[in-house]
Order: sequence, then structure tokens, then C-alpha cells
Amino acid sequence: MSSSDSIRQHSPKKTLFTRFLDTVEYLGNLLPHPITLFAIFCVAILVTSGIAGYFDVSVVDPRPEGAKGRAADGMIHVVSLLNAEGLQLIVTNLVKNFVGFAPLGTVLVAMLGVAIAEHSGLLSAAMRGLVMGASKRMVTVTVVFAGIISNTASELGYVVLIPLAAMLFHSLGRHPLAGLAAAFAGVSGGYSANLLIGTVDPLLSGITETAAQMIDPTYTVGPEVNWYFMFVSTFFIAITGAFVTEKIVEPKLGKYNDEEAAEDLSQDSMGKLTDIEKKGLKLAGLAVLLVSALLAWTIVPADGVLRSDAGTVAGSPFLKSIVAFIFVFFAIPGFVYGKVVGTMKTDRDVIDAMAKSMSSMGMYIVLVFFAAQFVAFFKWTNFGQVFAVAGAGFLQEIGLTGPMLFFAFILMCGFINLMIGSASAQWAVTAPIFVPMLMLVGYAPETIQAAYRIGDSTTNIITPMMSYFGLILAVATRYVKNLGIGTLIATMLPYSICFMVGWSLLFYIWVFVLGLPVGPGAATYYTP
Repeated sequence: MSSSDSIRQHSPKKTLFTRFLDTVEYLGNLLPHPITLFAIFCVAILVTSGIAGYFDVSVVDPRPEGAKGRAADGMIHVVSLLNAEGLQLIVTNLVKNFVGFAPLGTVLVAMLGVAIAEHSGLLSAAMRGLVMGASKRMVTVTVVFAGIISNTASELGYVVLIPLAAMLFHSLGRHPLAGLAAAFAGVSGGYSANLLIGTVDPLLSGITETAAQMIDPTYTVGPEVNWYFMFVSTFFIAITGAFVTEKIVEPKLGKYNDEEAAEDLSQDSMGKLTDIEKKGLKLAGLAVLLVSALLAWTIVPADGVLRSDAGTVAGSPFLKSIVAFIFVFFAIPGFVYGKVVGTMKTDRDVIDAMAKSMSSMGMYIVLVFFAAQFVAFFKWTNFGQVFAVAGAGFLQEIGLTGPMLFFAFILMCGFINLMIGSASAQWAVTAPIFVPMLMLVGYAPETIQAAYRIGDSTTNIITPMMSYFGLILAVATRYVKNLGIGTLIATMLPYSICFMVGWSLLFYIWVFVLGLPVGPGAATYYTP
């Protein structure tokens, strides 16, 4: 059967599955923009808090007597913001909520360093060198692996790697949609996995920390708290993604026929690395080694200057300054590469690169403003604590604890992700509810965040709400004209299912069987 026959056979008009996907797309399109969504949530909290405050909604405070913040009557009451005191609290803290929102500064600082590496051309050249330098036998796993590590540089994987992978597979006589699917699976399905701590880590940890402080005001969550688990997950996703590509997706697509293309593919260019780019990569690699050696000198020796006062790595200035090191780790090699290839000749070029990066963050900054108000309102009203106590009690009553609790949590996060494609937007909404709730059941915020990241990542590749889904569809239609959205999602569904099941099992083995921490200094269980 040819791939065109396969595509006709799986037309969105002819299968129950694609009708379901159309329904998901329709319902998702009914949702307003995430920024509008947060504004609506803010208004809803004001109104709901007024109603709950009028009826004196409350729950028993599980904290021991004398605990900080515990009311004299031993109850947690919903606080109304729909009154004079609430208005005063809102207007006097509006700016403070925004500038004090934990993920804001950390993400912006990290992006400044990544911007230098990206605009100099280092990241693009590194991706091309990695993918095109792979042997034919290893090309699939290399494509998925490259997709995963490209997440460090935001949209690089979507814009550069996915079209490149499709061209690479086509040049090897393989179906280009298989290459596109493999790269898409790595970039988006493996979104949270990575060898390095990237911009998503401080983004999520800041939200997690704010949610955790509803239960424990002194609790801190660093960007590094999921690094061990996500490091190992990188190889798991790369191997699983390659297996799904070669054993399920590519055989189903069949042999590719150039007549299916929407345009002439004879001019496909693989964009091979030039001699000057290769030289730039070598010198940038040396810069990476030098920076790594300097960072190791500050933390590896027992008397390292960035160890804690007790001489330990846990709680050290090094771990607390991960964002600063992300900036340095990308900025210096990026500048070295740019200097060699001529993309960064003066300090002005470096400044322009950082400025362009900040200008592209405008939407994110607006989103953060409204998300920060929502999180603050939620905290002030005590809704988070009330929901957490009530929800924790319900979970204990039905006996849903341990692995089954986390499997259900991962599935729920994956489902919500079908409607809210932004990882930060979804976590800003759900973290204030589920982090306190699962803390009261006995699990640490670091473990809860790791589970969330699995659910959030694995359904990225099957939701039309993902911001780059339209771009992926456009690249796909270049090779198969009139390709429908249902066909693309059906192609990616095997990855989503295998990632969801396999990654959840890896989490179960890691946390509950081996009892390993998900990151440096990360606790598995929470004890007040």
C-alpha cells in the first residue's frame, strides 16, 4: 500500500479517531488566549472568594498547634477579596506580584545567554552537525536525541531541526514524514527531558516553589531539582522515539513517492557545514570545556568557593546560581563561535542578539503579569490550602496513594495539556492546587513537578493547541499535499502513547522501586 493510499484511508472524514481529534481541536479553539484565560481566572477568584467568604467556607488546618500561620481556631477560612480590604491588597501589591514572580527574572536571564548562542549561529550549526554527521544506522536515534537537546534553545528545534530531519530522511530514500515525526517527537514529546538544565527548569521550579509555600512558607525549589531524572529520561526518550519511528510509524507510512509532494523537492539542500562553521564549532567546544572546568573548580574540590558553609553541594551557592551559569555556559561559547564565523564582530552584535531575544519575550512577559496576579489572588484567598486539604482527605478516603496516585496525576496533566498547550500556563493554573494537595498526602514538590513534566510533554505532539503545530503541519504538507491535521496527529499518536506509558513506568521504577531522588538535594517525600 502506498503512503497516499494510507493517507486517504485515514482521512479525517472516514475514521472515528480523527472525528475525536476534530472534536478536541474544536473544544480547544473555544478556549480564549492564555492571557485572557488568566484575566478571567482572576475575576472568577474575586467573585468566588466573595461568595465563599460570605458563607464562611473553611476546613480543619492539618498543621500542628503553634505552627506558623495557623489560626487560633484551628481552621483555614476562605478570605474574601471582594471588599475594601481585598481591593487595598490588590492595588498595593499589583506591581510587587509581577516583579516578584519567581520564573520571570530567571527565565529572562537564562534567555540572554541562550540568545547569544542562538543568534551567533552556534546552536543551528551544532544541530546540523549532529544530525548530518550521524551514520545511517544511527540516524533515527540521533534525530530524536537532537530534538530533545534542542529544547535548551526554545524554538530552534521547531524551526531548524524538524524541516532538516524531513530533508535528511528524504535524501536517504526514507519517508520524509518519518524524519519529521522523529524530530517532532524529540523536540515536543521529550520537551522536559534534557542533558543540561535549560530555561524550562527555572520557569517551572519558580511556580512550584510559590505553590509549595502555601503549605510551607520556607520551602524552596531550585531549577536543578529534576535534573537527575530528566538526564536519564533523555536517553529513554531517544531510544523509545527511534523504536517507534522504525517499527511503527515508518512501516505504516510505506515507501515514499515524490509525486505526493506539493512542490519540486529536487532542490532540497541539506545545508552542510562549511569549513569556517566547523572551525567555529571546534573553538566553541573548547570554550565549553574551559567554562565547564572553571565551574567544576568552584564546586568539585572540598574547599570549592561555591560550596555551602558546611562544605556540601546541597544548598550551596552553586545550586542557587544555576541560572547565572546557564547564561555563562551559552554566552561565552556563542560569542566565540560568532567571532570565528563573523556573525558577531563587535560588542554591538552581542547586545543586538540579547535585545532581539528580549523583544521576542514580549508575549511571555504579558502572560506572566496576569499569571502572577492569579497566583497571588489564589494564595491570598486560601483557596489553594482549602482545596489541598479537602482533596488530600478525599484521596486518603478512597485509598489512592503511591504509584497509582501519580499515574492518575500524569494522565490528568496530559489531558489538560490537550487544551492548554503552554507548559508555564498550565502549571501556573494547576500547581497551586495539586502541589499543596500532594504535599499533604506526603510527597515532595520536586517529585510532584517531575510527574507533571511527564504528562505535559507526552501529549504536546497530539494537540493542535501546541503553538508550533501549524508550522509542523506546513512542513508536512510540503511532502504530502493535502495532508490533514488528523493524519498528522494519528502519525504522532504512537509516540504519545509509548512516551506516556514508558516514561510513567520509568518514573515508578526511579521513585518507588529504586528510591532515587529526581534531582540534586531533591526529597521524594515531604515531612512537615
